[in-house]
Formats: sequence, structure tokens, C-alpha cells
Amino acid sequence: MPRIAIVTDSTACIPQDMLEDLNIHWLPYYIHYGENTWRDMVTITPEKFYAWLPTAETLPHTATPGSGEYLAMYKKLAEEGVQQIASIHMTSKGSGAFQAAQTAKGMLKDILPDLVVEVIDTLNVSMCHGWMVVEAARAAIQGTSIKGIVERVAQLVPVTRMLQTADTLKYLYMGGRIGKAQHLVGSVLNIKPIISMEDGIIVSLGTARSRKRAYQMMIDKIEAVVGEGGKIKIAYVHAAALGEVEKIRDLVEERFYPVETIFTELSPALGVHTGPGTAGLCYFPASS
Repeated sequence: MPRIAIVTDSTACIPQDMLEDLNIHWLPYYIHYGENTWRDMVTITPEKFYAWLPTAETLPHTATPGSGEYLAMYKKLAEEGVQQIASIHMTSKGSGAFQAAQTAKGMLKDILPDLVVEVIDTLNVSMCHGWMVVEAARAAIQGTSIKGIVERVAQLVPVTRMLQTADTLKYLYMGGRIGKAQHLVGSVLNIKPIISMEDGIIVSLGTARSRKRAYQMMIDKIEAVVGEGGKIKIAYVHAAALGEVEKIRDLVEERFYPVETIFTELSPALGVHTGPGTAGLCYFPASS
């Protein structure tokens, strides 16, 4: 079988131990603030970033890895004996990583014409994107072909769902990532929005008067998809709000059957747009 490598970036929010266990290769996004530049999850940690962010006078800017960085990664893997690569990225409607990877793939034609690179747009973010990377890596380890890996990710794109809430939408708004939830910006302060993603764009699925009610709405939305007692793979994702996602976990386990559970924190490059206090989940229906 050809040697297959899985490539992604820091916004997949996959826990470090899983990245290592599944041999997932990744590149960091960049965070720019004034004259400072941080490499996401390399020179800035979530703990330090979320403690600092509320003190920032303006919102930091984020940037994807460049096409040259993806090219260098692909070349390095080829030198190590990799013959095929699945390069998996967050929604192209909210980031330029997919396009940067596509450009790098085009640059390989004359350099390494025999290296097969499949660049995949997940149309998702956070651990929804991450789940697709994890499942692709597991398939690669099991000997699945590159075609089979692409098909597996394609199966997950429409059924992997994000549900999250936050104390404020100001970070999404300031960063220009508000998508179709624009109408919520002027809502009263005690409204908790339920934010999701459809076709690669941020959307609102409703609002609640409290976090407790917002979490219950998340549970109801999961049940509408998988039914009570349904099997799911689920990742609890937060930004300096572990205690909040533990509350969500307790509600989930009362109603559903998680066959796999992950806790993870939003990478700073994503947390720029959500702010500290964000709590939510990424899940998909599981057969076993």
C-alpha cells in the first residue's frame, strides 16, 4: 500500500496526544497584534491567550499558513517516503488555508509529479474539522486508500455539527466572522445565542435567556438528529470554560450514548473570533 500522510493545521483543535498517536501532521496559524506575531499553539497557549484577550484594545488578526509552508510540509513528507497526502482544512468560506494548500499542490506538479495530494475543504471549523482529520488518520492507519479517505471525509461533511454559545458575539462581529448571525449583534446582553455552521458559514440556530437554557437547546437539537439514546462521537470544545462544557457533558450523557468523547480547547486562532467563555460541542452520529 502507498504510504499516506494526513496534514491539517492548528485550527482543527485536536488534542496533542491524539495528534501524536495518529501521526497527524499540522501547521500553525498566525496571530498578529501590533508588532507581535504568535504561532498558534506553538508560541501562544490557550491559557495565556484567553487571559490576555479581554485586555486587548483591538482585536488581533489571524493568518493562515502560507502556500510555501504547505509546500515545504508536502516535500518533507515525500522525502520521508510518503507517496500520497490528504490535506484537510477548515471551511474555505472563512479561511484561506484551503486555497493556500491548493496553490502548494499546484506547485508540486513540476517538482514531485508522482506525489498525490488531495486537498479537502471540510466546510466546518473547530473539532468538526478535527473529527474529519481524526477519522481520516484512523482510516490511513487501517490501510484505506486515498480515495477511500476522501470519501470518508465527504460522508462526514454534511453530518458533523457544531453547537456552541458564548457570553458575547463581539469577537465574531469585530473579526468579520459573524456570517448569517449578523442580526443577533444588537441583542440584549443576557441573550445567549446558539451558533452553528451550515454550508461553511456561521449561522444562528436561536437564542436563550441563560446558559442553562442554551445547553438544553443544544441537547434538543442533537436529539432531533439522532433520537434519544442515539450513538454519537462528541467533542466538547471551550475557550477557558472547562466547567461549562462539563455541564453540557452531563446533559448529553443523560440522553445519548457517546461511543467516543473528547475534551479540547479552542486554539487561539479560533478563540480570537469567539472570545473566552465559549462552550459547545462538535458531534456526528456513530454506528458503533
